[in-house]
Amino acid sequence: MAGTTAELGQEDVTVAVITGGHPYDVRGFTHMFRRIRAADCYIHHLEDFVCAGAQAQEYDVALFYTMPEPQPPRNTGGWEDRIQPALEELGTTEQGIFLLHHAILTYWDWPFWSDIVGIRQRHLWGEHGYHHDQEIRVRISDQDHPITRGLTDWTITDETYEMDEPAADNRILLTTDHPQSMTAIGWTRTFRQSRVFCLGLGHDNQAYADDGLRQVIERGIQWCARRI
Repeated sequence: MAGTTAELGQEDVTVAVITGGHPYDVRGFTHMFRRIRAADCYIHHLEDFVCAGAQAQEYDVALFYTMPEPQPPRNTGGWEDRIQPALEELGTTEQGIFLLHHAILTYWDWPFWSDIVGIRQRHLWGEHGYHHDQEIRVRISDQDHPITRGLTDWTITDETYEMDEPAADNRILLTTDHPQSMTAIGWTRTFRQSRVFCLGLGHDNQAYADDGLRQVIERGIQWCARRI
C-alpha cells in the first residue's frame, strides 16, 4: 500500500476508543493505537464512557469497537441504564464518530445506531454471515477523499461480513470483490453535526499489525476530527 500521511503539525487529536461486548487481543489492539501518530488514544470500556457524563464529549473523536446487545438494555437498575441516553448525545456536537469493525453491528436492532452506521438492515446474512482469516483485496474506490487520497489497493488477512450495503447517502471509500463479503468496507457520512467513518476491517492481530489498516485508521481519526 503506497502513500504516506502528511505531517500534521497540530495538537494531537484526543480519541476515546470504546470497547465492550466482544473479546479482543488487548495487547495487539493497544499496540496498534500506540502507533497512530498525532492522536492521544484512551481505551475505555463502554461503562467508563457512558458514565463519564459531559467529559465524554470532550474527546475530539469517539471510536467504537463495541458489539453488545441487539438494543441498549433498559430498567436494569445498574450502569447499563445510562447507555441509551449517553449514546443519544452523539452528534449533538462536532465530535467525530468512528465505527471500527464489529461496531457497525452494535445494537443491530436499534434504529438510532443504524442511522449512525448508514445501513438500515444490519443483520448478517447466511449461516453465520462472518468469515475469519480471509485474504481480502482492499480497493480504493474514491481517490479524492482525504482519508484515501494517494493510497493504493492492498491485501489484508481479516474477517469479512455479509450484510446489506450502505445506503445511497454514504460516500464509499473502500471496497472488495471478496465473494464472502459485503462490497463496501469503508465509508463516510454525516450524522447530525458529526463526521462519521465506518470501517469494516480490524478483527484481530493479523489486521492490527497491517500497515495499510493502521494508515487508514490514522487518517480516519484525523478526518473525523476535522483535521484533514
